[in-house]
Amino acid sequence: MKRDRRNFMKAGALAGLGAGASGLLGGEALAKVAATAKAPAGASLLGKSFAERATPKMWTIPQRPTKPVSIDVHCHWAPEAYLKAKADLGQPDFLPPINYNLEHRIAGAEKLGIQMSVLTLGGFRPWVWVTPEQGAYIARVSNDAAIAAHKAYPKSFVAGIEVNCSDPVGSLAELNRVAGQPGMVCLHLPTSLAGRDFMFEPAFQPIFARCQELRLPILLHPLDGEANWFGGKRLVDAASGVTPGQNEMVNRFPGLTNSLGNSLEMAVCVGKLISSGTLDRYPDIDFIATTGGGAFPYIGGRMENRGGAKYPKAVFQYFRRFYFDSLTYWTDSLRYMVEMVGPDRVCLGTDNMYSPGVMLDQPHSLIDQANFAESDRNLILRGNLARLFKL
Repeated sequence: MKRDRRNFMKAGALAGLGAGASGLLGGEALAKVAATAKAPAGASLLGKSFAERATPKMWTIPQRPTKPVSIDVHCHWAPEAYLKAKADLGQPDFLPPINYNLEHRIAGAEKLGIQMSVLTLGGFRPWVWVTPEQGAYIARVSNDAAIAAHKAYPKSFVAGIEVNCSDPVGSLAELNRVAGQPGMVCLHLPTSLAGRDFMFEPAFQPIFARCQELRLPILLHPLDGEANWFGGKRLVDAASGVTPGQNEMVNRFPGLTNSLGNSLEMAVCVGKLISSGTLDRYPDIDFIATTGGGAFPYIGGRMENRGGAKYPKAVFQYFRRFYFDSLTYWTDSLRYMVEMVGPDRVCLGTDNMYSPGVMLDQPHSLIDQANFAESDRNLILRGNLARLFKL
């Protein structure tokens, strides 16, 4: 089948050249290529497209009943010490105190079929505006709270290591302090800092080198807030759906900053991990791209064709250095991603930041609707992360 498809594409391209192709190859040679390129006829998709058969809010369709089985890689929390530290600095977080009630989180997660959550701080992490000393303190109390959560509930919680990445020296010190502690399964990094590609700067390379030595995966998640809006204020205007006059709480994700902006932000980060040579320099680091990898799974081909850099390998050959969460919201988008990277590189993600079920109350729904083979479904729900994090 693969050979037929290649021949078919080649013949189609040659046929499109018309007489010019005949002149180059000779009419007889061109006819021979075309004769060997008979692709099996497929059924028409008219009337069967996703846009014609989709239903609104597909992610709300009830999932299959299940006991708690899955692992959620994209789950935010705000431990009490973290909330206090931000408030003391005059930048209170909007997450409510119920967010750090572990019994509440366990009950909510299990009701949704989630057995374990990977705890990470939310999008309003303070690394853009803190001093090195402030950032070191906030990272330390957050990590200590996560270690305590795992020790208290080892079957329910693991966590990503938080570092003040605006301070590479402090980040390395905190990584070394926490790495290897119970339940700390990855390093949690933003995709950029107010548009600054910090992770590709020379000063940050010791953090990558240490992760390479530890074989420690890196979980990527964009930062929120005006300083981090992708494209500046271009996605915060009337055409982007901003409602004037709303208070800061209502407008914390104005316009298209979260939906479109974060998707583009993730795609840029993944693309630069490839184009910068970072993946080649650190071959033993796996990356986890939240938000379904943003726009990247769809635009990889254009990057390969139009990218200014000379990549050592084809762009698609880097895809399997990443794990992608399932947060695509459309079933066919999830199927496409699984076909692109393989079912062993996709994992459950909910973005449940307030408490389990508030952001996504049917977390397995898209995975169920996609009708994957049971073995692939099990990999996505649990097996991939259990392997990656050695759980």
